[in-house]
Amino acid sequence: MKKARYIRQSTKNQTNLRQLAKAHPDEELFIDIISGSIPFDERPEGKRLIQAVETGQINYVSFHAIDRAGRNTINVLQTLQYFYDKGVVVKIDNLGLESMINNKANPVFNLITTILSELSSLEKTSLLERQAEGIQQAKLKGIYKGRAEGTFDTPEQTLQKHKRVVRAIKMNPTLSLRQIAKLASDSDYKVSANTVKKVKEIMLNSNLQVA
Repeated sequence: MKKARYIRQSTKNQTNLRQLAKAHPDEELFIDIISGSIPFDERPEGKRLIQAVETGQINYVSFHAIDRAGRNTINVLQTLQYFYDKGVVVKIDNLGLESMINNKANPVFNLITTILSELSSLEKTSLLERQAEGIQQAKLKGIYKGRAEGTFDTPEQTLQKHKRVVRAIKMNPTLSLRQIAKLASDSDYKVSANTVKKVKEIMLNSNLQVA
């Protein structure tokens, strides 16, 4: 087996990478430091892992949990199906399950991962809704301060964070800001017309590109 371990974390200080490498010496590490709202095949290390699978360098992939494999239920299942179609065994550590047994699909793996992926997606949606409600209540009470003073994203970071908006603008340049916001949003990623306006201004006033 040519093993790989895929890890996604939101910030650099969430784990000790040196210790992680030491704990898994027989696995090649693919570590994305990126928002979970980005689809698996659009993440830098996700792309690199797919390329390694395509060239036959990897045929066994481990994830700590099922939600690391994609941005929502559909994307997780697409990722798992891709690996299955390529004959790659997937292991989910916290379930103790592998996707194939004796080169055949493990029905228990398929059932449990589908259920857990759906639950994870629902949990993220609920969290975003509670967050939005909390912000609205704070605004009504006059205590919402928004982003802390002195913290901001660079134009490059803004475009990278809102790649779905960039894509929607490029594909539908004549739509209104509100229409583009609606087109780019889904249950896991909500964007406002103001954000679309900000992204559009950055795109118009610079030569920045998003991969």
